[in-house]
Amino acid sequence: MRRAFRLLPLPLGIAICLPAMADDKPVNWGLCPATESLPAFEEAPQADPKSAANREQLPTDIEGNELTGTTVIPEYQGNVVLKRGDQFMGTDSLRLDTESGNYIAEGNVRYSDSSIRMVAERAEGNQETDTHKISNIQYQLVSRRGNGGAESIDLQGSVGQMHHSTYTTCDPSQPVWKLVAPQIEVDNEEGFGTARNAVLRIGKVPVLYAPWFKFPIDDRRQTGLLYPKLSMSGRNGFDYEQPIYFNLAPNYDDTLSPRYMSKRGLMLENEFRYLYSGGKGQLETAYLPNDSLRDKDRGRIQYSGYHNIDSHWQARANLGWVSDERYVEDFSNRLLGVTSSNLQSTIGLYGSGRSWTAGVMADHWQLTDYTLTESSLAYNREPRFFGTWDESFGRWFEAGVYAEAVRFTHDDVHLKIQNADGEYERTGVVQPMYGGSRLDIKPYVSMPLAGASWYITPTLAWRYTAYQLDRGMVANGADRTPTRSLPITTVDAGLFFDRETSLGGKSYLNTLEPRIFYLNTPYREQSNLPLFDTRAFTFSWGQLFRDSRYTGADRQNDANQLTTALTTRLIRQEDGREKLSASIGQITYFDDSRVTLNSGEAPVEQGNSAWVADVNWALTDRWTLGSTYQWNPKYGKEDLASVRARYLMPGDGVVNLSYRYRRNPNNGTDQLEQADLSFLYPINPTWSVVGRYYYSLLDNKPLEIIGGVQWDSCCLTVRALARRYVRNRDGDLDNSFQIEFVLKGLSSVGQDTDRTLRRAILGYNRDDLYLVPPSNIEANDDDYDPNQIP
Repeated sequence: MRRAFRLLPLPLGIAICLPAMADDKPVNWGLCPATESLPAFEEAPQADPKSAANREQLPTDIEGNELTGTTVIPEYQGNVVLKRGDQFMGTDSLRLDTESGNYIAEGNVRYSDSSIRMVAERAEGNQETDTHKISNIQYQLVSRRGNGGAESIDLQGSVGQMHHSTYTTCDPSQPVWKLVAPQIEVDNEEGFGTARNAVLRIGKVPVLYAPWFKFPIDDRRQTGLLYPKLSMSGRNGFDYEQPIYFNLAPNYDDTLSPRYMSKRGLMLENEFRYLYSGGKGQLETAYLPNDSLRDKDRGRIQYSGYHNIDSHWQARANLGWVSDERYVEDFSNRLLGVTSSNLQSTIGLYGSGRSWTAGVMADHWQLTDYTLTESSLAYNREPRFFGTWDESFGRWFEAGVYAEAVRFTHDDVHLKIQNADGEYERTGVVQPMYGGSRLDIKPYVSMPLAGASWYITPTLAWRYTAYQLDRGMVANGADRTPTRSLPITTVDAGLFFDRETSLGGKSYLNTLEPRIFYLNTPYREQSNLPLFDTRAFTFSWGQLFRDSRYTGADRQNDANQLTTALTTRLIRQEDGREKLSASIGQITYFDDSRVTLNSGEAPVEQGNSAWVADVNWALTDRWTLGSTYQWNPKYGKEDLASVRARYLMPGDGVVNLSYRYRRNPNNGTDQLEQADLSFLYPINPTWSVVGRYYYSLLDNKPLEIIGGVQWDSCCLTVRALARRYVRNRDGDLDNSFQIEFVLKGLSSVGQDTDRTLRRAILGYNRDDLYLVPPSNIEANDDDYDPNQIP
């Protein structure tokens, strides 16, 4: 029998209320029972998203064992079933007044659709006025692992109220946590709910109380409270942050976060975000009036954003400012472009096409280390123009050019002294700093030749660099417009050999890849040129194949040298996985290289460079070993040694062990010697321990120590970490304690321990193992690097 009966809009009142606050982070439900708290109803149709979308256009089919009453007021008795699209409703009896629209459903009321399953004791209301009251409810979400109940729900159109409702993602037999609210008001039209006197309980202990808060019930963002952040540290004491979200418009919002630190006072942090079709941006600010530990006002401003002008051009900015040189140490080292000693701000216009790139930008550096002076900062580039172009000509030739024009400035240096308390104070003595302008042009032509198993690429480049220096930059009578001009010749050639082989009953492809790289650059006197943005590259595998050993354009080393290198690989045929890769190479210097950065740098003498070797070996699918080694024949010892090992345990466990040593090749002194152990060890499916011990053997002191435990259940994860770490250049150590409660399917309360552990333990999140870290010798998108091989 078909009737024009609209099924109850129960999902609007339940399915998107409390669970709407859940985050999108994937969680592991592996510890949950296989059974559901409310199994699917046998009579219900199979959930179909298409039928759910069209349900409003479909009629309702009503069936029952017995039909009594009248035509105006029919009464259905026994196994009453109503179906419409993906919706199903079952009850023992249903009485319907077709004229007034009143209905009453009693006994074993069951409802399901593609998002929820529900049982109730009674449902009554009026179809015409769209008012409904449902009593004694238990529900199970279908798309999310959530369940709960309510004493009653009152619905009137798009507005509803839930009374004494609960929500949890735990199994009903073991409710480890539960969110309880005496009253929740839901407005489906506006897209938000309001909970009053809500309490979050872990076990029987109330851990969070909110007398009133609003939350979204659909994809629309709504103004309201976000979950707080809690932590304890030696620097800040008890640290509580309560974010408040403001939905200002569909394309921009704001989050205000009052933050109380027992040792410092109240800080106000704010994050404003905007988004539009051509770009997006984010402005972060923080203000702490009269820091109790520093006795002064403190704050920061951070902006990042971009605007797409057209298909070729984009404007970008990353701007930052902090109130003082100890702000980063005390509060955060996560600002864009920040290190332990400086904060970089950049703004520019960048373009790219099929054969060209170009840009105009400016940057500025701010000191963020109280132990240093402004002399440690890089020169500001205000402004900087750069461009590249390359094109093929016929079958044989390629040509291109690198070009850059930049104006360098530098903040004046305020000299400091260290007082009796160990604090660094400014003396009032200011040392002026001077800059200048630089033009650098490098055109080139090359002839890339290649076959199936070989290649050879000769390249001829010419580099011209000119300066216009400030008067204070040079001595009286010295040339303020020095120039440098010289040719650069390179030949890059290699061969590829491969064969099929078998090891342990498995087929492999074994490759042998010899390569040579010849570089010839004549000597030019450059001691009269300033050093604005140039430093020596750290010697590494990539440095074997570059045409300069310096970054920047202030120095171009002379060279008559040949690199010889060899790489071999063992690639598993069945899946293409690289089982083994090994490389070794060395530079032979036919002449002394006389160009240096300054008088303190030793020139490169005729002979051989250090041998550079790198090996990566996957012993099994769980064990991997890697090593990098540089042997210096001049000193008869290593310049660098690095050994790393990783073991992936069944499940999520991982152990990382590494050792790093580096020696100064110029004077033979030790620069660095460190050992690093990190692990995630599952004791059983519920308990696991995490840790890191990062130690400087050279300084005989720890750099970071982390120890913690994780407890996991079906619906709750608890992480507790103790951390001791170096917090500044002086080597001072700080302590902190972090605890986080991850309510699966809802959110987390406490510090972001997941971020701390992912940084400290490579493989803590298995997906991180497949990320390729950026090379430390490659230029980023904003860098002009004429030393790259064309």
